[in-house]
This record gives sequence, C-alpha cells and structure tokens, in this order.
Amino acid sequence: MKNILLIIPSGGVGGIERLALNFYNFYKSQHYYVKVVKIIGLDTDIINFGEDEICLSKIDFGQMNRTQRLLFYLNASILLRRIIKKNKITHSLGFGDVPNLFSSLTFTSERKIVSLHGLKSVEFKNNSMLNKLSRIAFKTSFIFIDKVVCISEAIKDDLVQNFNFSFKKKMFVIYNPHDVKGIQSMASIPIENSKEEIIFKKKTILFLGRLTNQKAPWHLIKSYSLLKNKNDVNLVFIGDGVASVEHYLNKLINKYDLKQNVFFLGRKSNPYQYLKKATLLALTSYYEGTPNVIVEAIANDVPIVSSNCTGGIKELMSVSKFEKCGDNFITDSGLITPNFFKNTLDIPTNDDFIDEEYEFSKCLQIVLDDMSIKERLLEAKNDLLQKYNLEKVANDYLL
Repeated sequence: MKNILLIIPSGGVGGIERLALNFYNFYKSQHYYVKVVKIIGLDTDIINFGEDEICLSKIDFGQMNRTQRLLFYLNASILLRRIIKKNKITHSLGFGDVPNLFSSLTFTSERKIVSLHGLKSVEFKNNSMLNKLSRIAFKTSFIFIDKVVCISEAIKDDLVQNFNFSFKKKMFVIYNPHDVKGIQSMASIPIENSKEEIIFKKKTILFLGRLTNQKAPWHLIKSYSLLKNKNDVNLVFIGDGVASVEHYLNKLINKYDLKQNVFFLGRKSNPYQYLKKATLLALTSYYEGTPNVIVEAIANDVPIVSSNCTGGIKELMSVSKFEKCGDNFITDSGLITPNFFKNTLDIPTNDDFIDEEYEFSKCLQIVLDDMSIKERLLEAKNDLLQKYNLEKVANDYLL
C-alpha cells in the first residue's frame, strides 16, 4: 500500500499547483492514501484538497516579519516530519524550491522525490534568504533525497553546468503530466458571465498565469500596443499577482491608451474555458521550466507566441518543425521569440521599447493573421501531447 504526501507551496492557480492537483486526482483514483501539505494555505485559495489538505501556515510570507519568517523556516521541517510519521507516509513528493528544501530536512525514511521547475541560474539572481538556503541544499541536504525530477533536459543541464549539482545520479528528466481529457472537458464548459463572454467575440490574445516579475507581463502590454490593428484585438489577463506589477501594467495601459481593449479577469477556478476561446496564448516570461500552460494551449488547439524563456521550450512546442526565421523560431505549435531577460528581474525603470518587444509584436501579428499556424498545430497535436500522459508520468515519479 502506498501512502503518498504531496508538498506544494500554496493553493494558487499556478502551474505547480495545477500539476499537484493532477497527481492527487490520479493517485486517489488508484485508491492510494494521499495527503497534501500546503506550505501556505489561505482562505482565498483556488486549488483545494478537502479533508486531505494540511496547511503549515495560514499566514502568507508577505505578512510575516523577518523574525517570523525565519522561525517558520526553522520549524517547517519539524512540522513536516510529524505529518509524515503520523500518516505513515511511504512516498513524499515535493513541488518547488520551498517544499523541496523542507522535505530534505525532515530526516524521515520514506522515499523522497523532489521536482525542479525552473532554471535555477536565472531564478537565483534574486539573492533572498530562501534562495541562499536552496543553493546550500543542492550540495548538502539533497543527500537525503532519493530522486530529483527535472521537468526538462534544459533544467537538468542548467543544474549540472551552473551549480555543480552534487547528486547527479539521482537526477531524472520527467515531463510534467497533463490530464488532457480533463482539461478539454473543463474547456467545453460555457462561460457564464456574459460580459466576459463578449470579450472573446473579437480576436483575443490571452495571458494565463500570475502577474509577477518572472512572467514580465509588461513586455506583452508594450508588444500589444505596437499591433497595427490593436483595436480589433483584445488582450486578456487571467491570474492574480504582485501589486507593484499590476500598478506598472496599469500605468502602461494608460500611457498607450489601451483601456478599451485590455481586460484583467483575475483568478479563475476554470481558466481552460477562457483559454479555449482565445486566438492565441502569449508568454513573455524571463524564465520558466516547462510551462504547463503551453501544453494546456496545445490541448485546446490554441497557437502560442512565447519568448525563449527556457531551453525546454523547444521540447514543448515542437516534434518535427523547429525552423529559424530571422531572430525567431517557427515550431509545430507557434512561434518563439528572443528572450526578454536582461540580467535583472526588476520592473523596468523606463518605458523605452526594446528590440525584443518589436519581434514579439511581429509574431503576435503573424499568428493573428495566418490560419496555417493553427492548422499546423492541429496536425501535430497528438504527437505533441503524447509525452505528457498522466498515468505514465505519475507512476514514473514513484519508481
């Protein structure tokens, strides 16, 4: 009998949380005993696990002072240890840096699996306390981890080349699983809000994710402002975010007079019904692991324009076609543009346009105008989705 513990950062609607929900639903369907620990659990959480959920804190990190945060870091592994012992856990799965760090320090005997979801050489540009501790863990406490899952070859290579990761024999590349049928089923549900439904009557560019520095959504606002017929195209953001980022986005919207065509719809428990109606999905991230939303777009027949935010982007967006065209790449599922990252995750101090924004805008226009891009996606769809089979991936984690 397998007693499984999933450890996740929070209950938001981010890629890691949706991934953990897929694992949870699959393992429950196999009649495993499953519990889920949220490092931070809030009343506003979108993703919840009912009676199987345990929260280490009901207060977000941002509401803790430095001393409270330090005490929480010191106590978290102790709390996890008690949960593991009480529930006789045989397998624990960590998703993300915070869960991975705390899991590595419980000194418990279950099979410990952790997963890495981003390029650490970029993520760790921010020299926070947590990042410092995570760097140390890669060389020390990860000795207690049995399996380190990298969700792309690019993430594995980055860890080895840029961090001299000490436990290379424990590393395995396993792509994120997706419940494609479940995603498509949720996408088929009509949008009940008539005001939101009417937005998608026009061609629509969709951003789906948290509004954070990492996602750099200001580049999308600026690229959108350069479209030749932008009044005929709506730009929709789904997801909550950081207040400073939201403030800067609204500043740009006012500056470029975009209020009539840019919509912030907030967090959605079912984002797929909006994704299904979009003309294209846009990602301007500085860095990603293998962004789940790309696979979700492919599952719903939605072409993608993405910055080259990870070496794994090629693994996601192509099976046969990967053709360089100027500074961009043409793939089976859309277009990839140059990375926006300029060695800082900070909000820009000026609004000057950069070359990468002109390129991104050009690619947005191409996908909006050229139906052959969607036709190519439809032809390659089954091959693109094959590697993300939920049953196979969820079982591979436990091996």
